[in-house]
Amino acid sequence: MPASKTKGHAAVCPISNERVELLVTEIIGRVADKWTMLILEELEQHGTLRFTEVRKCVPGISQKMLTQTLRQMERDGIVLRTVHPVVPPHVDYELTELGGCLGEAFCGVWQWAEKNFARIEKSRAAFDKRAEKAATKTAATR
Repeated sequence: MPASKTKGHAAVCPISNERVELLVTEIIGRVADKWTMLILEELEQHGTLRFTEVRKCVPGISQKMLTQTLRQMERDGIVLRTVHPVVPPHVDYELTELGGCLGEAFCGVWQWAEKNFARIEKSRAAFDKRAEKAATKTAATR
């Protein structure tokens, strides 16, 4: 069966290989999380960063979450981790070529959001107004 008939998103981006489709779903789930995107952006902007520098650039991330996210990014080939044999340990992180092109791919999402910002804000305001009106109406009938 053609991929475009198997899932709703496949009509937008047809994928003929089920293994590739699984990988895409996995990567989107991983990369679409808040921390991965922020780390990806910081490494893209600054190049090579030490662990502590990445943490400073990504406000709100815990040491544990930063460690987990960087490990997963390293496993996926998105970042390169370099350990320098000094005391105390000095560890650098940088985007790989794969990580760089992933950043480029998500650049399209940023451009789409920028282009459609006003439309999205208008839609959200209209939705919120309808929801508020419905909540007020429900409260008044109680």
